[in-house]
Amino acid sequence: MTAKELMTPNPACCTTDTSLQEVARLMVRHDCGEIPIVEGTNLKKVVGVVTDRDIVCRTVAEGKNPLTMKAGDAMSTPVVTVNERTGDDEVRHVMETHQIRRVPVVDQNGGCCGIVSLADIARTESRKETGDLVREVSTPSR
Repeated sequence: MTAKELMTPNPACCTTDTSLQEVARLMVRHDCGEIPIVEGTNLKKVVGVVTDRDIVCRTVAEGKNPLTMKAGDAMSTPVVTVNERTGDDEVRHVMETHQIRRVPVVDQNGGCCGIVSLADIARTESRKETGDLVREVSTPSR
C-alpha cells in the first residue's frame, strides 16, 4: 500500500500569512489537528505545518495573543513529508523516526496532495502494527 492509498486527500492548507484564528477555524471545519502551510495557493509546496499543539505551546502558553498572529509565527519547520508513492512501511518509519502523528503527502511536483495520520494507519493496518506505531510516536524524545 502507498501513501496515496493511505492518505486523506486534498487537506485544507494555508499560507504563512493566514491568521492563526483562520488556521484554528480550518481545523474545526475539517475536523483535523494539523494544517499544512504552503508557499502559495497555486504553488502548494509545503513549508511547514501548524498543529493544535503548536497553537497552544507557541502562543497561549507563552502569553501571546493568537488572534494577532499568523500561521508562520506558530508553524513547525522544517517539515517532514512523504511522496505519494512512498510505501506504507516507509510512511510508518518516517512517523516513528520523527515522532509525528501526521505527515503531509506531496505529489511528483512537490505540491501537497494529502496527509497521512495515525487514524489513517489504524483504518488499514493491524492492531499490533497500529499499537507499535502509536507507542513509538508517543515515546518521550530520546
